[in-house]
Amino acid sequence: MKTEILQIYQARPEGQEAEEILRTCVHCGFCTATCPTYQELNDERDGPRGRIYLIKQLLETGEVTEKTRTHLDRCLTCRSCETTCPSGVQYGRLVDIGRGLVEEKLERPTKEKLMRWGLRKVLPYPGRFGPLMKMGQLFRPLLPDPLKAKVPPRREASPWPSHRHPRVMLALAGCAQSSAAPNTNAAAARVLDRLGITLAEAAQTSKVKAGCCGAVSYHLSAHDEGLDFMRRNIDAWWPAIEAGCEAIVMTASGCGAMVQEYGHLLRKDPDYAEKAKRVSELTKDLSEVLLGEDLSSLKVDRGAGKIAVHCPCTLQHAMKQGGSVDRVLKAAGFELAETEDKHLCCGSAGTYSVLQPAMSQRLLKNKIKALTGDGPAKIVTANIGCQLHLETKAPVPVQHWIELLDTSD
Repeated sequence: MKTEILQIYQARPEGQEAEEILRTCVHCGFCTATCPTYQELNDERDGPRGRIYLIKQLLETGEVTEKTRTHLDRCLTCRSCETTCPSGVQYGRLVDIGRGLVEEKLERPTKEKLMRWGLRKVLPYPGRFGPLMKMGQLFRPLLPDPLKAKVPPRREASPWPSHRHPRVMLALAGCAQSSAAPNTNAAAARVLDRLGITLAEAAQTSKVKAGCCGAVSYHLSAHDEGLDFMRRNIDAWWPAIEAGCEAIVMTASGCGAMVQEYGHLLRKDPDYAEKAKRVSELTKDLSEVLLGEDLSSLKVDRGAGKIAVHCPCTLQHAMKQGGSVDRVLKAAGFELAETEDKHLCCGSAGTYSVLQPAMSQRLLKNKIKALTGDGPAKIVTANIGCQLHLETKAPVPVQHWIELLDTSD
């Protein structure tokens, strides 16, 4: 794609990166076939190719309208288009850059600003999000059905194993998951313990406490704030990395996709560039880790019935691990249900379900239908956001897939 970027943007690193990405696009339109919002709205501006042109227009003219912001806001950043694109267009990076530039140019209505500010100041902080969620759970029986569905049931974490093995891997406690599904990391630790691996959270290995991966802030165009979260996590993990930890294990693929971007996003930071690159190299989804282990020693309860696997967009399109959970569960002997439209987003997409509720609900309805056609007894997923979103409408239980392996027959 030919570009004539304004000098003001050519002088900025994000402008240079955007121009490089734009020049890889060949206008083919293959991306529209796998874009969830284009499939629903049939509007070129609500597909990747149309959004690319909108960002190009901003970079070449310096002008932007509320309509442009609306179409960029409607993007899920699911990156299904990247998997389809024959030219390797890094659309996810481009839309993050575009949104950031729009945020600079165009003042949001007060209500929208407050909503986004509130999400950034609550979700990434377990000490704030956790108490609010517990309050909602306490009064859940009294809430009207639509609101009740948005409050997850209370879950407790079982104890972590006490054994210490020579092989050590790190886990990210995260923000929403540590409050909404605290048993996920505990279950992962117990499964890895049975395989001779110690899973440790950074708080156990460093004076600096790891927290949110930075995705909430970064994807809401608070880029500097997101980068600060990333630096803090690197500081928290670094002592364990220097001590020889094998991997940073992600039990939430949304976080995994973000952490694998640390090396790129901090590449120009003289104090963190090399460390960030190393962190990204070490980051693996839990399913990828288990695929490299001998699972025959795991004795699990396979009497759960057919299992429908929901592969989050962040796992299949960003981390490039589509099908990895299926392979782990098949290797462990579970019967998997047939599902449809595996490449399409469930509508969770981080804060999208809050900021774009109408489209989110349309996609959720489609996804529930696609997952339940073969009569599964359970739905499993690899990302906390998807888990909480799916269980609001699913007719069967929804849980993280690692909990299936955290059983004995």
